[in-house]
Amino acid sequence: MKTIKLFVVDDSAVVRQSISKLVEDERGIELLGVASDPIFAMEKFKKVGLPDVLILDVEMPRMNGVDFLKKIMSETPIATIICSSVTKLGSFEAKEIHKAGAFALVEKPNLQTKEFIEQSKENFINVIKSASKAKLKIIKNTDIKIDKSKSKTENKIVNSKKVIAIGSSTGGVQVLEKILTSLVEDTVPIMITQHMPAGFTASLANRLDNICKLNIRQAEDGDELQNSTVYIAQGDKHMFLEKWGLKYIIKIQDGPKVSHHRPSVDILFKSFAKELGSYGVGIILTGMGSDGAKGLKEMFNVGAKTYAQNEDSCVVYGMPNEAVKLGGVTHSLSIGKIIETIQSIR
Repeated sequence: MKTIKLFVVDDSAVVRQSISKLVEDERGIELLGVASDPIFAMEKFKKVGLPDVLILDVEMPRMNGVDFLKKIMSETPIATIICSSVTKLGSFEAKEIHKAGAFALVEKPNLQTKEFIEQSKENFINVIKSASKAKLKIIKNTDIKIDKSKSKTENKIVNSKKVIAIGSSTGGVQVLEKILTSLVEDTVPIMITQHMPAGFTASLANRLDNICKLNIRQAEDGDELQNSTVYIAQGDKHMFLEKWGLKYIIKIQDGPKVSHHRPSVDILFKSFAKELGSYGVGIILTGMGSDGAKGLKEMFNVGAKTYAQNEDSCVVYGMPNEAVKLGGVTHSLSIGKIIETIQSIR
């Protein structure tokens, strides 16, 4: 198995030391180097070569992490994990991180070194290993904003009984962008739970709204579902569906983590099984772990159509694989076939 070459860029010596300590005994991961800012990092790259995976802070001297991410992804792409304090990120920075092609976003824990290693090791190692398998491409950051003012499709309160639920995690942001930018304006409502820290989901929704024909928004408690609209779960809050008479209403709540996540895909899928029965459609995309597998099986058991992203197109064939093993998947599909399936649902 190929050794993953890791490089850490963060102006905090404590963070650099913590991450170095975290991976020092991990088989299959080699710490290629560390740097206190992107300028030092580029100088070291000339000596040691490019890493397979980069862990990158945002606020740093001389060049910030967002500008550095844009530079490397437009020239020689590296799978990049943004590790930053969400509370310090502005909405513009968060939006630009998504746009620039970050593989994953990890919130920087506000913990002492020992606690950080004990509580964060498993997640960091899994994300690093997943990032090393990412299918990278050059990103020029030339998004074309969609003008929706001339759209002939008006948003109407949903009159179809069908609603689509999508769950995704590691690698999912890129897949969601590919799916949503490919959809035409006339679709049934779509609810998405993407594993993501609080503070990032609003900017993700805003960016996708600018480049998609559909209306994309961060879900709010009490939203009534509309056609041609996509609702993205808030980071660190659960999202589920309730049926009130003829209306479909989104509920947003705090609560303990489910399947190790908040928001949890299982929470969303299970609400579809309970409220929609055979009228629900469930799709589980790339991601680590098993969140969503049990919920998708509940949807399958009540007659809903259930789909999983196939192994060949997944960055991480974790969540879809667990759903398949539980027997809750009607069909495994490529990304292209998922797009076709969504567009065909009425």
